[in-house]
Amino acid sequence: MTPNRRRRRVLWWTLGGVGGLLLAAVIGVVVWSQVGVYQAEPAPLAAVRADPGISLVDGPAGIVLSPADAESSGAATGDAGLVFIPGAKVDPWAYAATLSGLVRDADLTVVITKPWLNLAFFDVRPLTAFTDLAPDVGTWIVGGHSLGGVRACTLAADADALALFASYCATDLSGSGLPVLSLSGSEDGLSTPAKIDDARHLLPADARFVEIPGAAHASFGAYGPQDGDGTPSVSLEDMVAEITDAVGALASELE
Repeated sequence: MTPNRRRRRVLWWTLGGVGGLLLAAVIGVVVWSQVGVYQAEPAPLAAVRADPGISLVDGPAGIVLSPADAESSGAATGDAGLVFIPGAKVDPWAYAATLSGLVRDADLTVVITKPWLNLAFFDVRPLTAFTDLAPDVGTWIVGGHSLGGVRACTLAADADALALFASYCATDLSGSGLPVLSLSGSEDGLSTPAKIDDARHLLPADARFVEIPGAAHASFGAYGPQDGDGTPSVSLEDMVAEITDAVGALASELE
């Protein structure tokens, strides 16, 4: 075998090995993203589905919850809406219950996105991919839970406001001038109060911070306990009320 042929063979072996490792890594990520997904608790989700005040449309890009009275009257589905990005490996339906009060009582349209591979980090779609699901809504808040909130920060420039749910930004929005709401839980074992405070400087100086007493990380959805989390002492009903009051107030300020 000539030296040139030997070098070519070594090169092909090397490229093949690297390609195999990359393929294995991709397969590993895909499998990991589908295993251990936190599923929506059946009873709270069933209550949302049965709620006559909420119209629900399930699509490939997201779940749209809108006020049923606006739908039936032919009116716009609401002056303001929320694009909500789920946390990592959490079923999007798990947030239908905790966000239901925004639709029923605050007259907001809520679009819960369906992140690629159940991970917002891999979802590179623009905000319009989700706001286009409710074209009658003119004012949009973008928000998300945990890793979904981190992703929401990167989309905030295209929205009218930002709402963080047990989350914080990794990008600097301090000079954006955006209205920002940060909701957190006193018992959160993942996005702890200390972590929320440490990232405060990345938000505008007038950002509003609301810590919900007794709330843990998983309290912002209805999917049961989460590994590494604290122990919540707040009820689902109280969480719905807290979220509705705080996000509803933010939406009212945008009118």
